[in-house]
Amino acid sequence: MKYFIETLGCPKNEVDSRMAEGVLEKAGYEKAGEPSEADIILVNTCAFIQDAKEESIQTIFEMAGYKEGRCRLLAVTGCLGQRYNEELFEEMPEADLIIGVNDYSRLPELLEEALEKGRTRKQSFDCGIFEEFPGIAAEVRNASAYLKIAEGCNNCCTYCVIPQIRGGYRSRRKEEILEEAGELVRQGAKELVLIAQDVTNYGTDLYEDYVLADLLSDLGKVEGLKWIRLMYCYPDKITPRLVEEIRDNPKVCKYIDMPVQHGSDKILKAMNRKSTKAQIMDVVRMLRKEVPDIAIRTTIIVGFPGEKAAEFDELYDFVEEMRFDRMGVFAYSKEENTPAGQMKPQVRQDVKERRRDALMQLQQGISLENNLKRVGEICEVLVEEGPDEENGYLGRTSRDAAEIDNAVIFSSRKKLEPGTFVRVKITDAFDYDLTGEVQG
Repeated sequence: MKYFIETLGCPKNEVDSRMAEGVLEKAGYEKAGEPSEADIILVNTCAFIQDAKEESIQTIFEMAGYKEGRCRLLAVTGCLGQRYNEELFEEMPEADLIIGVNDYSRLPELLEEALEKGRTRKQSFDCGIFEEFPGIAAEVRNASAYLKIAEGCNNCCTYCVIPQIRGGYRSRRKEEILEEAGELVRQGAKELVLIAQDVTNYGTDLYEDYVLADLLSDLGKVEGLKWIRLMYCYPDKITPRLVEEIRDNPKVCKYIDMPVQHGSDKILKAMNRKSTKAQIMDVVRMLRKEVPDIAIRTTIIVGFPGEKAAEFDELYDFVEEMRFDRMGVFAYSKEENTPAGQMKPQVRQDVKERRRDALMQLQQGISLENNLKRVGEICEVLVEEGPDEENGYLGRTSRDAAEIDNAVIFSSRKKLEPGTFVRVKITDAFDYDLTGEVQG
């Protein structure tokens, strides 16, 4: 029997889909290349913000159309299935099976039950430990792979539903992480991207200490691994030991994704963030002092309840002063069953969008200024796409994460394979991308 998985949302969902694939293939299922070729279709949904929920629902309806052909069963999994399990079952008869984020290990038996007995649903909650899927590794794409090191979150930011969906923070045992890392490298991975809802909290539950730096040290010993990238690091948990490891470990990218969310103490407090503006600024300065060429990515939320013109102006000045290398800006999304959703006053949508656009315009200029400084440099670039009709390629440096950050567009007379590394001289710079030529 063939299956197809449509994955929406963040990299953590991509890892979950790979785990589901492994479970299904161990049970004898075969992966289909297209939904039209599948007997069973699974939609791994996202429910983080309203736009994600709407995209998930639209995709479910789109996939339901294949039930007029070969598809015998449509399953909804992931965050939407976890958060609205009962509601989806009652209001979306197109879905034959609805499960959440904690039932992938039971997927084959749940599919069989739905095929034999009709529509069903399952909603389990976390059991307090990280659930392993022995022998199943995440997918390698162009020599890069996500490596999940923890599940859930304990931070309880007032705008966020993740703790309600994925439960409390559960670190993965270091031995299991290292085993999967070795398997991914054997499959061709040269870059491992460490992900969790809060990477910097790693180990506090299992080992009663912040041990991310120790994990990085051990990963650095994996033969054949070239880059280790850190995503979702909270500024209040960036320890001196972690900074030393980023600085001194040649395999750790001089890059950190550190969502700060705002630059006003009033809004940071309302968000239940643990850092003040001054503390965030101190961390940024310390990182740049200790790791001079580090690229700092962040995310900002504008239009949070209670954000008046004064708080936005403070945020704007904060971004202008910090000059983050990479930055994403999101208009606040009011989510039900969150403390922020009950706060007043809520900011009008048009105001939120205007503030988002103003910050992105500011960041565009900062990005161009930073990029222009790199003209003339010779950078190591991971090839991701190409060649095109003019022998052009697309790649990225260690300062850029796949899909969300800047790219390097370059030419090469010699044919290159995606997943390989080349040296590229940067010849020009634009708002977000660089251009160059292969050396040698």
